Amino acid sequence: MRSPVDHKQEDQDVVDRVLGGDVNAFEHLFTRYQGHVTAIVRRHVPGDRVAENVQDAFVRAFQSLAGWKAKSSFRRWLATIAVRTCYDFWRRQYRHREIPLSRLSEAHREWLENSLADRSRDDWEALGQQREAREILAWALDRLSPKDRMVLELVYLEGLAVKEAAGLLGWSAANVKVRAHRARKKINRLLLES
Repeated sequence: MRSPVDHKQEDQDVVDRVLGGDVNAFEHLFTRYQGHVTAIVRRHVPGDRVAENVQDAFVRAFQSLAGWKAKSSFRRWLATIAVRTCYDFWRRQYRHREIPLSRLSEAHREWLENSLADRSRDDWEALGQQREAREILAWALDRLSPKDRMVLELVYLEGLAVKEAAGLLGWSAANVKVRAHRARKKINRLLLES
């Protein structure tokens, strides 16, 4: 896997220009990192909400430019902002959630019942590749708190190391481990009780 080109000095120069009053210089950073931020956001929010969350991430980055430390990677700093923007998106959604099980189609409810009845690991993995499994997972994730959702997505769905997830979320590694364990138990309980 090819590592991204190090633009540290270039990024520092652009940030200095923006902080010096040339706000239009920020467009250079936006152009350079738009794909990176979009890829992160696309993994964590519904497709129809990606653009607005990408924009929110860049607005936050612009407003926080003075807090970026040049010794760290701008790309990494921006990734942290993108993940936290997604986390905040789910926090807002959590406040307004109310999706009853009855909204699942008959086929999806039947699939859920069969999956829970069979519960064999091989069946679950095979079904996990199907659209219905993704929809059931999305349904279960929608019932978790924003913190639980983000930690599950980062650690289990994206396969990030605990330390990396902790850095992106701004939590301690111990907090990520504990929350990931508890969130996994919650999602299992949701699936069993449905």
